[in-house]
Amino acid sequence: MEKKEDMINGSVFKDEEMEGARRATGISSSLTPHRSRGITAVPDPEVPEKATRRRFTAEYKLRILREAQGCREQNQLGALLRREGLYYSNLTTWRKQVERGTLDALSSKKRGPKARKPDPSARRIVEQEKEILKLRSNLRKAELIIEAQKKIAELFQAHLDPKGGENS
Repeated sequence: MEKKEDMINGSVFKDEEMEGARRATGISSSLTPHRSRGITAVPDPEVPEKATRRRFTAEYKLRILREAQGCREQNQLGALLRREGLYYSNLTTWRKQVERGTLDALSSKKRGPKARKPDPSARRIVEQEKEILKLRSNLRKAELIIEAQKKIAELFQAHLDPKGGENS
C-alpha cells in the first residue's frame, strides 16, 4: 500500500494514522461508516414552538370518572392517572362538573372572546349614514349649479340692460 501524505494546518498526516482518529470537517474517507446499515435516525429533539392545549370530550371525562370510581386497590388510581396522563385535580374538577349536572360543563369550551351577532339596527344606521353623505354631496353640487345659474343670469341681464332699466 502506497503511503500518501497530506498537509493539513501545517502538520503532516499519513492515511494510516487517520484510521480511528477524528477528522477535520470536510475530510472524507472511504473508511467512514455508512448510516444505512440498519441504524435508525434519531427523532428531532426540538420542542414545538407552541404547545397545544388538550381538550377532553364529555364521554372521555365520564369514562375516566367511572374507571376512577372502580379503583379499589392501592395505587390503581395513580396507575390510571399515569396511563392517561392526567392529574388528580382533573378528576376533582370533573366530579364537581358532574355534581352541577351540566353536560355543557363537561364538554370542552373554546377560549377567548365570544363572537357577537351583528346588530341589524347598526347595519341599517351605517347604510343610512352613507345615504346621508351622498345626499349632502348632491345638495352641495346642486347649490353650486344654482349659484352659477344666478350669476350667469345676472351677467346676461347686465349685458342686455346696461343702463339698469328695461329696453322698451
